[in-house]
Amino acid sequence: MKLWGGRFAKSTDHLMDDFHSSISFDQRMAEEDITGSIAHATMLGEQGIIPQADADKIVDGLKGILADVEAGKIEWMVDAEDIHMNVETILTQRIGEAGKRLHTGRSRNDQVALDVRMYAKKACRETEEMLNDLLEVILSIAQDNLDTIMPGYTHMQKAQPITLAHHMMAYFEMFLRDRRRFRAAFDAADVMPLGSGALAGTTYPLNRERVAELLGFADITQNSLDGVSDRDFLLDFLHAASTTMMHLSRFCEELIIWNTNEFRFVEMDDAYATGSSIMPQKKNPDVAELIRGKTGRVYGDLMALFTVMKGIPLAYNKDMQEDKEAFFDARDTLVKGLTVFTAMLRTCTFRREVMERGASGGFTNATDAADYMVKHGVAFRDAHEVVGRLVAHCLNENKALLDLTLEELKAFHPVFEADVFDDLSMLSCVQKRRIPGAPAPDMVQMAIDLGRKRMAE
Repeated sequence: MKLWGGRFAKSTDHLMDDFHSSISFDQRMAEEDITGSIAHATMLGEQGIIPQADADKIVDGLKGILADVEAGKIEWMVDAEDIHMNVETILTQRIGEAGKRLHTGRSRNDQVALDVRMYAKKACRETEEMLNDLLEVILSIAQDNLDTIMPGYTHMQKAQPITLAHHMMAYFEMFLRDRRRFRAAFDAADVMPLGSGALAGTTYPLNRERVAELLGFADITQNSLDGVSDRDFLLDFLHAASTTMMHLSRFCEELIIWNTNEFRFVEMDDAYATGSSIMPQKKNPDVAELIRGKTGRVYGDLMALFTVMKGIPLAYNKDMQEDKEAFFDARDTLVKGLTVFTAMLRTCTFRREVMERGASGGFTNATDAADYMVKHGVAFRDAHEVVGRLVAHCLNENKALLDLTLEELKAFHPVFEADVFDDLSMLSCVQKRRIPGAPAPDMVQMAIDLGRKRMAE
């Protein structure tokens, strides 16, 4: 008979058991469920709600079950429905009548809310550590490439010269923001719901603050209806995961493009590429492509939970069993993606000379030519028009701006002098941009140093 079966005249159909059961996926919360139950039983004994001897038996029995879970000795039962009922059933089988007292003063509704919050907190911390590893790799690449000039792009057209270090630090900012999002998701999950009961609390004199203390929660929930029906903290995690995957996908997109024969800016390590079954020359950036593809999967997990939660009346409804599979899938996908991406990026070889040659084409110094004229008294709009005509002339002549003679430049405007050639060199174009956040090497070095301090905060 089910632990809740007293009201029922017959057993559930086997089709119902299979459809209703969540043990196939919520068994991964066994540690959280057992740890939460240990804290609950400890508090019940301290409060005199159950005999201290029974509380001690329950705690010892739960510790034994946890050890067996960790050793892979437990076989979960589908007909026990979920991780909560499985643990309670096994406990009662092992210690007898005392095990039946464990569920005093709680419901599976607040129990699952507790378990998933504990799991979410662990997932947030895990992700933060992985982001720290990625941020360190990015800082290392930036530090080694302060003077590696490359083209910067807008609309996928060469725009202005920057450095690889500056480009890397753009991703540093993205992933540092991601780390803050997971910290916010951790804070949202760090509120202890046990004591909410099914929806209206309990008549037993529970010490909720004591349970929160034992489990390391910062606070307790303040409304029992909200305590069992809130999944905002999971949506916060899924949003942070989706944003991180989006940033990984953007990075992968650039690495895929840079890896093409047309660009040749980067070479993937053989350990993170694959070949073709028919074309022997191929070396495909499959890791980057697969991360890009899996981003949509995590977006789907976010939208799935949004859709589940959008029409649920207070308080708990069985729909909310659908929260965990989306959460677990997003967590697993993100962890795998971050792990392999960090390893791939760490082993990439950046072709500095190819990047610098790339910066020389496409008139990336055209803005600097206009700035040169402005510094010599020409209005910016007039300078913009003159340099536009210069670029058109170069296109017709198949030349770069630095290929023109001083006489050719003066034919377009007399303001040009011999020093313009130094001003239009790629190195000069980068070094002149010396405001915070700009690509001049000393400014990027400041950003790297500040980045390390921000990571330590």
